[in-house]
Order: sequence, then structure tokens, then C-alpha cells
Amino acid sequence: MAAPKPEEISHPPMDQLQGLEYCIDSNPSWGESAAIGFQHYILALGTAVMIPTFLVPLMGGTDDDKVRVVQTLLFVGGINTLLQTLFGTRLPTVIGGSWAFMVPIISIIHDPSLQSITDPEVRFKNTMRTIQGALIVASSVQIILGYSQLWAICSRFFSPLGMAPVISLVGFGLLDRGFPVVGRCVEIGIPMLVLFIAFSQYLKHFQTRGIPVLERFALLLSVTVIWAYAHLLTASGAYKHHPEQTQMNCRTDRANLISSAPWIKIPYPLQWGAPIFNAGHAFGMMAAVLVSMIESTGAYKAASRLASATPPPAHVLSRGIGWQGIGILLDGMFGTVTGSTVSVENIGLLGSTRVGSRRVIQMSAGFMIFFAILGKFGALFASIPFTIFAAIYCVMFGLVASVGLSFLQFTDMNSMRNLFIVGVSLFLGLSIPEYFREYTSAALHGPAHTKAGWFNDLLNTIFLSSPTVALLVSVFLDNTLDYKDSAKERGMPWWAKFRTFKGDTRNEEFYTLPFNLNRFFPPS
Repeated sequence: MAAPKPEEISHPPMDQLQGLEYCIDSNPSWGESAAIGFQHYILALGTAVMIPTFLVPLMGGTDDDKVRVVQTLLFVGGINTLLQTLFGTRLPTVIGGSWAFMVPIISIIHDPSLQSITDPEVRFKNTMRTIQGALIVASSVQIILGYSQLWAICSRFFSPLGMAPVISLVGFGLLDRGFPVVGRCVEIGIPMLVLFIAFSQYLKHFQTRGIPVLERFALLLSVTVIWAYAHLLTASGAYKHHPEQTQMNCRTDRANLISSAPWIKIPYPLQWGAPIFNAGHAFGMMAAVLVSMIESTGAYKAASRLASATPPPAHVLSRGIGWQGIGILLDGMFGTVTGSTVSVENIGLLGSTRVGSRRVIQMSAGFMIFFAILGKFGALFASIPFTIFAAIYCVMFGLVASVGLSFLQFTDMNSMRNLFIVGVSLFLGLSIPEYFREYTSAALHGPAHTKAGWFNDLLNTIFLSSPTVALLVSVFLDNTLDYKDSAKERGMPWWAKFRTFKGDTRNEEFYTLPFNLNRFFPPS
């Protein structure tokens, strides 16, 4: 038997991901774009409902308050998505609520001055206004780092080797949002997971009028089937004698969203009252803004690959961070109860559908705004059980994580130096946040527990984020460990041409601002 040729053993590195049906600036038909955009809207609902469902009761809010917060979060998310796809990085990314802000927000909720308020409604509004004030002040961090191009300067220390663990942990770091939630109601979660994989992968060649219907609309079809199945179980009384926790995760009538939602309601700035500013809370929130920025940086890199675009140049990345800071400012003005970041699950859906079109994401933003205003209709979709979303996350987060690993193709993975950096970064990126989570769960406070609350929030927020820990470890090691003679090993010859806007001719196609705005904001 003849020895295999080298090209039969290895695969050449590729600047752009192959196999996508539509890339960033190519579009399906208007009808197909609307249907895929609606899928992105449905997927964005998971986080938009989960965060207020968790936080609003702790703040003293009612079901009516929860519905208003969900509507506001979706409304502002739609606006931020449009701003990001038009004027930010211009990548097909949905901007939604972020879990990175949980530590400083919970610190605000447990502030003694707020806890002492006996009227739940007054406590809810005062807590919301305090969160708003902290978000408004903290948003200045991303606005300054983005528009001053300081983040672009920082990104010069990034390499494919250093970013691979960061992007991977943007997905892997959310593992507690996946199967642990599916396990709370396996009779819904596992069928959802199996059906979604079957439609999107095993039956993807089934076509109608030249469109791979089951692959393209796997999310919509599988959610419809399993949601109907869950409703059937609920109506038949299958959970009547089950524990309350099981009923909360399995039943389709426990969200209390539809009955509480108004028919039409337009969220507006300062709807909860004037923001309350507190320096300590603002400092703690700044840590969450930094974490959001780092996680979004990894997410933008993943989105560029799944949209078949080149990696965003440094100034485009910084521009996107600046607009994300504007988004967090809007969160604070409207009162969304949390800050913004790039929706990781929606990036995964780009790969699952093989449609990386910018127009599709802009249409999903339209759905977010439209259904946030039409409260009853939006509440209907928002009542989908969390277990169904968690099953989808198992696929989407894994897909994004694998995109991060794909950046290693531009590096030398036969180098012990590179193996050490990647391995240690990945392990510590998972292990350190897990330690912080376990400690917090046992002690009811983070490992950082001094008299300075803002300092506690700073450390606990940073080290609870897997991508942030990975960035700190991988970028430090990559730029200090034998770095002078390792440019080729690190993948820098490939990476260098994407650092500047004019470094690659394709950048103009992907990242030029609309309406000829580049005349006023020339790229660097």
C-alpha cells in the first residue's frame, strides 16, 4: 500500500470558514430571511426571560414588574443589535442581556439601605434605579476604551494562540447553562436535544424548493414540536403531584407572563424614575463591564468566522466595543436590570443554519422591538420552558467553543510552548471560576470578602468569568514565554494582515460603514 501524500493527511488553514450558504453580506430571500430572523428572536428570548425571572423577585418585584423588565430588555436589545450591525463591528451579532453583571447587581439588591425598605414595590423601584445609576456610570469604561482606540492598542498583544482559549471558553464557560438545566426536566429537555440534532444534522439534506428546510429551520420546528408536547403533558396533569421545582421547570403555565403582559406597551427612558448614583456600586459594575468587553471580544472573533468574514481589524473591534458601551448606557437609561453583551447562543445559530447574513440579524432585531411593544404576543413566545432553551444551548455553546479551537490551525501545535499555554489557559479558565462558584454556593459570598464591597465585586466578577481568566492567563504567557523567537509558532504571520483595515482587501467589503460614513471616520 502506497504511503499517503502529505495533503491527504493534513488540511490547509483557511482564512474564511467554508461550507456556509450565506456569508455576512449575502442574503437569503426576504421571506427566508424573516423566518431565520424569527428563529434568532426565539433563541434570544431564553436569556431575556431567565435574567428578569431570577432577579426581579429578589428585588421585590411582582409578575407585572417582571413582564415590563422582559419587554424592556428585548426592546433595548433590538435597538442595540441594530446599532451594532449598522455602526459597530457590522458583524451579524445579536446583543442581549448579560450574566456577567450578576455579582454587582446582587450586591446592590442586598444593600442594607434597600433591604430596609418594607414596601416591596418601593424597594423594587429603588433597587432598579440604583442598578440604572451604576450601569450609566460603568458604561463609560467601554465607551472610553472603544472610541479612544485603547482597546485596539490592547488587541495588538492578541494572537491566534492567545485568543483560541478565550473564544473556546466563551462557549465552554457557559456549561452550567446547558445540561444541568436540561436535567431539571429530562422528559422535555432530552427529546428537544435529540430532535434538534436530528433535524439540523442527520436530516439536513432534506430539501423543499431547493431549501434545506429541516437544517435551516431546525430550531423553529423542534421548539414547536417539543413545546406542544410539553403543553400536552401540562394539560393532562402529568406534573400534578410532582415537587414545585419540577413543575416550575416542566409546566408551560408557570411563567405568569401572558396574564400579566399588557397588549401594547412602549418602554421609554427613566420609566422607573430618576437613576440613583452610588460610587461603590458603580465601581463594582465597572468590573462587569470589563468582563462583558472581554467576552464580547471573543464572541466577535467567533461571529466573524461563522459569517465567513475575516477577523475584525483592531479599530473595527474597538469601534464595536464603543457602541456596546452606548448599549450599556441605554440599558441604564431604560432600566433593563442588567447590562449588554453579545449573545453567544445566537452566534452558534449562525453556524447551525449556515446563514451568516447581516440582514437576517437586523430582521431579528425588528422582531425583538415589535414583540416587546406587543406585550401579549411577545409573552406567548416568552413562556417557552427554560429546559427547551437549555437543550439548544448544549449545541450552540459547543459550536462556538469549537470555532475557538479552530484558530489553533494557524499555530504550531507540535510546539511544547504552545501546548503549555493552551492547556494551562483552558484548564484555569474552567477551574478558577468553578472554585469561585463552589465557594459562593457554600459560603453565600465570594472568596473576596472584605469590608470594601466594590473590591469584592471587582475580584468576584472577574474570576467568575471563564473567558476573562483565559485571556489574562493566555495573553500573559503568550507575550512573556519565549515570545521573541515564536512569532511563527503563535500564528502571527497570518494574524498580522488582519490587524489593520488596509491589511487585507476583504476588510473593506465586510466592515465599511454604511451611508458612506467612512468619509468622516476614516479607518486606521
